[in-house]
Order: sequence, then structure tokens, then C-alpha cells
Amino acid sequence: MKLRFAVIEELDAIWKILQDAIAQRKKDGSDQWQNGYPNKQTLIDDIQNGYGYVLIEDDIIVAYSAIIFGIEPNYIDIKGKWLSDDKYVAVHRVATSEKYKGKGIATQLFNLIEELSINNNTYSIKVDTNFDNAAMLRILEKLSYTYCGEIFFSGATRMAFEKLLSKG
Repeated sequence: MKLRFAVIEELDAIWKILQDAIAQRKKDGSDQWQNGYPNKQTLIDDIQNGYGYVLIEDDIIVAYSAIIFGIEPNYIDIKGKWLSDDKYVAVHRVATSEKYKGKGIATQLFNLIEELSINNNTYSIKVDTNFDNAAMLRILEKLSYTYCGEIFFSGATRMAFEKLLSKG
């Protein structure tokens, strides 16, 4: 598996993965991603800003995520407390190809995000999710993310998590 920047020529393949994830959220009874966000323009912006990443296996895109090094404005105000005030990576829009569900792809994606973070001398990863996104909550628990409180993002209150990485 390889994590790399997404390119605009992959937009349709990435959008298909996001559409499947949006449909899955709805099927699971989640309100997350049911209001027109994320949309194709969100992905274009991700790619143009250098946030869009794809996870590749055998030249096939198996997952997508926005990985943002820098300040996430929605994370400034938290009802609770982050584990650290150090620089961090914010992870958004995690989606796995429908064809690869149940194969641990999201776990592998997060492991590679940790590696990418360390390689960029960033030892904190912050992520948020809906209260009803059971799949993401399971992944965050499995990977030892700490619940830090609530943030307000995209018109809704979200659960906020952080993981501190070892500096070596």
C-alpha cells in the first residue's frame, strides 16, 4: 500500500469512493455527509490545496482522505481540551472503496498517515467525526485515539479525537 497526493485526473474515481461512503453513512442511519458535503468541489479544493491523498494498492485507489498539515480553524474552539497544543495533522473525509470494505483499509490508511506525520516532524493527529458514525468510532478506538471533547464543524457538533505519536 502506498499513500500519495491525489491528482485532478483521479477526481472521478475519488468521487465514486466518496459517493459510496455517503450512501453507506445514510444506510447506517448516520446524519454525517447527508447535506451536500462533501461534494465534488470539496475534492477539487482538497487536491488543489495539496490536502487530497489517495491510498493505492496495485495501481488502484482504495481509499481517500484529506490530510491537512497546519491549523484547522474549526479545531480552535473545543468544548473539552486537546491533548497538546503542538502542531498537528487534521484528517478529514476518510472514505474507503466499496470493493475493499472489511479489509482493514482504513486502519492501514491511518497507519500511513501516522508515518507521514512523523516524516514531517508532526507528532499529533486530530480528527473529528459524527456521534453516529460507528465505523469511524471503532477505528479511532482500535488505533488508541483519545476523545478530547466536541467541536463545531460543517453545521454540526462533532466528537473530537487526538493521538500523540512517539518522537522515536
